[in-house]
Amino acid sequence: MSTNDTVPRGCGSNVDSLYYNLCDLSAVWGIVLEAFAAAGIVFSFVLFISLLASIPFTHDKNRRSSIALHAFFLIATCGLFCLTFAFIVKKDFATCASRRFLFGVLFAACFACLLMQAVRLNFLVRRNSGPPSWVLCLGMLGLFLVEAIINTEWLIITIVRSPLAPLNGTEIGQSTATPCNIANEDFVMALIYVMTLILASFVASLVVMCGKYSQWKVEGSSILLASLLSIFIWIAWIVMYVFGNERTGGPTWDDPTLAIALVANAWVFLVVHTIPEICCLSDEEEEEQGFGQDLYPGRPVGYETILKEQSSQNLFIENKAFSMDESSHGAKPVSPYSGYTGQLRASVYQPTELALITKSTANRPQEAGFETVIPRATVPSAGSSGQSTPSTQAETYANTPAHTHTNGNGLHRTAQW
Repeated sequence: MSTNDTVPRGCGSNVDSLYYNLCDLSAVWGIVLEAFAAAGIVFSFVLFISLLASIPFTHDKNRRSSIALHAFFLIATCGLFCLTFAFIVKKDFATCASRRFLFGVLFAACFACLLMQAVRLNFLVRRNSGPPSWVLCLGMLGLFLVEAIINTEWLIITIVRSPLAPLNGTEIGQSTATPCNIANEDFVMALIYVMTLILASFVASLVVMCGKYSQWKVEGSSILLASLLSIFIWIAWIVMYVFGNERTGGPTWDDPTLAIALVANAWVFLVVHTIPEICCLSDEEEEEQGFGQDLYPGRPVGYETILKEQSSQNLFIENKAFSMDESSHGAKPVSPYSGYTGQLRASVYQPTELALITKSTANRPQEAGFETVIPRATVPSAGSSGQSTPSTQAETYANTPAHTHTNGNGLHRTAQW
C-alpha cells in the first residue's frame, strides 16, 4: 500500500492505510458496521456460554439432540461477524482470499444447521421422537463440506489462472489483485449452493407447520422466520451488488454492500432463531421445577403430623368423660380413613392391617364389670337420716354389683363411660 496517503480524520499517523476505514470519520459506514460486528461477536459469545450452561438442566432427549447444532450455528454466526472486518478494511491478498472463501462457507454452515434443525422438527411434529444428535451433526457436516470443497476448488483455479488486468476498476497491484480480480456476477454464481440451502431450509420449516404435535411448532416458526428474512436480505444485496452499484456509487459500494449483508443476516440469526431456542430450553427447566413444587406442597405431611392430629382427637374424647350430665354408652367407632387429608398416598402414612385391628380393639367399649365408676352424693331424706352415715353407706354400696341402686337414702353410683 502507498505510504504517502493522506491520513483521514480520526486515524492516527501510525495506522496503516489498509485499516483507514476502521477509523475514518468521513467513512461512517465502516465505523457503524465495526460497532455492530463487535457487539455481535460479544453477544454470540454470551449466548454460547448460556447454551453450554443449560446442558445439565436439559433432560428431554429430543431437545438435547439439538444442542450440538445450536453450538455449531453460534460459531458460524460469530464467524460472519468476524468476516465483516475483512470487508471493512481495504483489499490485499489475505483479505480478498478470506472474502471469497469464507463468505460462502460460513453461510453454508449456518443454513446447513437450520436445515438439519428443520429436518429434526419434521420428525418431532409427526412422531414426537427425533433422530439422535450424531445423525444431525453428520448431516450438517455433509452439507457444509460440499460448499467448502466448491469454494476451495474455485479459489485455487482462479488464482492459478492469474488474470492479467484487475477488474471492477480497483487500483491494486498484480501481486495482490489476483484473489479480488473477479467479476461481481461470478462471485454471486459461486454462491448458488448456499441459495439452495436457504430455499431448502424455508421449505422444510414450512412443512413443520403441518404436523400434529404443536409443541414443536414454536421452534419451526423461528426457523421459518429466519429463513424468510434471509431470503429478503440476499435478494436485496444481490440486486444491489450486481445491478445497483454500477448505476449509483460504482465499485466503491461493493464492500459496504457485502458487509451490511453479513451483519444484517448474522443479527437475524441471533435475534430470530438463537434467542428463542435458548429460551425454550430454559422454559423446560422452569416447568420441571413447577411440577416438583405441585407434588410436594409447602404444608408438611408425614407420620408426625398424623400423630399430632390423632393425639388432639384423643384428648378431646378424654375431656368428654368429665361431663357430669352426659351418659356415654360406649366409644364412638373411628373410621380408618379419618386421617385422610387429601394428599398423595406416597407422602401420607398408611396404617397396616395390624395397626387397624389394634386401634379398633382399643376403641371397643369396656365390660360393665370394669367400668370406671364415679360416686355421686345425694341428699338423704329425714326418715332415714339417722340410720346410716354416708361413709357406711358408701362402703356397703361398694360391695354390691354394678348398676344396682338402693331403695333408701344414701350414695349410688352411675357409669360415666
